[in-house]
Amino acid sequence: MNNRDEVFDVIKTIMLEMFEVEEEKVTLGARLYEDLDFDSIDAVDMIVKLKEITGREVRPEDFKSSRTIADVVDATCKLIQE
Repeated sequence: MNNRDEVFDVIKTIMLEMFEVEEEKVTLGARLYEDLDFDSIDAVDMIVKLKEITGREVRPEDFKSSRTIADVVDATCKLIQE
């Protein structure tokens, strides 16, 4: 995952496969809790999956302020660049 688009594609795939979110709902502006019915358990599952994919230590606090898919993409990009 070298760029933002690739990271978004991976996160979109996670949303479709792990959380069975409808594809048209997975946009950069989609709000995790309000639009996608995410809950705290889903957030933990997402963090575990991102750790597997990136091979990096993922700290929940890195994603604590994430409210949209774009926030998750940005936090993941930052993590990869560290």
